[in-house]
Amino acid sequence: MKKLVLFIVAFCGLTQVQAQTTKDSLQLRNFYDLSLLSGQSYQWLDALSNDIGARLSGSAGAEKAVQWAKAELEAIGLDKVWLQPVMVPKWERGAPEKAWIDGPDGNIDVPVCALGGSIATTADGITAPVIEVQGLDDLAKYGEDQIKGKIVFYNRPMQADLIQTFSAYGGCVDQRYSGAREAAKYGAVGVIVRSMNLRMDDLPHTGAMSYGDLPNEQRIPAAAISTNGAALLSKMLKKDKDTQFYLKMNCQNYEDVPSFNVIGEITGSEKPDEIMVVGGHLDSWDLGDGSHDDGAGVVQSMEVLRLMKAANYKPKHSIRVVLFMNEENGLRGGNKYAEVAAEIGERHVFALESDAGGFTPRGFSFDADAANFEQIESWIPLFKPYLIHYFELGGSGADIGPLKGNGTVLAGLRPDSQRYFDHHHASNDTFDAVNKRELELGAATMTSLVYLMDTYGVKPAPITNEAELKD
Repeated sequence: MKKLVLFIVAFCGLTQVQAQTTKDSLQLRNFYDLSLLSGQSYQWLDALSNDIGARLSGSAGAEKAVQWAKAELEAIGLDKVWLQPVMVPKWERGAPEKAWIDGPDGNIDVPVCALGGSIATTADGITAPVIEVQGLDDLAKYGEDQIKGKIVFYNRPMQADLIQTFSAYGGCVDQRYSGAREAAKYGAVGVIVRSMNLRMDDLPHTGAMSYGDLPNEQRIPAAAISTNGAALLSKMLKKDKDTQFYLKMNCQNYEDVPSFNVIGEITGSEKPDEIMVVGGHLDSWDLGDGSHDDGAGVVQSMEVLRLMKAANYKPKHSIRVVLFMNEENGLRGGNKYAEVAAEIGERHVFALESDAGGFTPRGFSFDADAANFEQIESWIPLFKPYLIHYFELGGSGADIGPLKGNGTVLAGLRPDSQRYFDHHHASNDTFDAVNKRELELGAATMTSLVYLMDTYGVKPAPITNEAELKD
């Protein structure tokens, strides 16, 4: 490639800047060609999803995934591969949940699933009247007089007119995460939450919930109900506010157990002590096989390093893939990685996370200062041929968030999100829902950004006070 660039420069009389742009363009084309013609990400996802399956933290599936990922990274021929110990929570769903609405003509079964971290019901289940609310703020309005002894039904839907579906998710996920804790304070005996899903179907979507510091004796069971089930329950409550609901769950929390982050590295040729991370989370929820959330991010991150080696690209900085454990119900892996990095004085200059599904890539969001974001924006023309156009300041990713500070630039891959919440945390988050080409385009897009960050480096953080100036 170097000879080709020199020939083009000599023949066309290009300036040095133009020559570098040509070199970058050819390098990106090579990454996309390698990913689309001989990529490994889809085969890896097949193995992770179909041979291993669900990978909830603390489960046998999670341990199998750790050993699988370590072996695959070693097979790539990276300079270093290792496991980083981390203690993670262990929660099991147990036997399938049961729920029904006590209707005028008999019981009507509805699809539900326990929220991750919930306690179980009694062995016989619970039957209680239901009070429908639109969010946490409604609880104070109804008060203990109307809530005590009832099941609180949170029925605030995701806002369908928001184009950014993650904004719609963020707008109502508090009722899933904190709903049981807050309802218990008013004497509720249970909680059911409308699934975080933009379409109407019969699939309940699980997800993390928390009791916070609520005493054990005050904790109540919490479940998600499908969007169709939520619509039916709401309709029946409008006809009869005394409608009864039955719920039986068999989930259980255990003591924390040991697990691992899986890490692989290509050591930098010029700045080995400056680290650039690309990663996703290895754990998943237990209803499906976690192909979109976050098997796609895992294999795309692995593919970044494989593509660099396949292209014979030798990075200046150390490029590290980190497959984090326990993003879904604790973020222990991301916190542990940042903690260890700080303890041993590692310098991270850039981190990229893929945790938004394996759909068609649109671009990236960045957590960066003005100087670095201006540099990133200058690369937009290089991505235009691949229809990558979204470059915005905003969030990055949950697992790399703890690395924020000291001038580290953070980024998140942003695929098209319109179908993501059809599968998110549900039983249909499976391998067949991922398109091979879309997945491979995402891997190439990530590799291209990492290449450009490595080539041009991260601009130093601006000096903000006199003490830093003296240092």
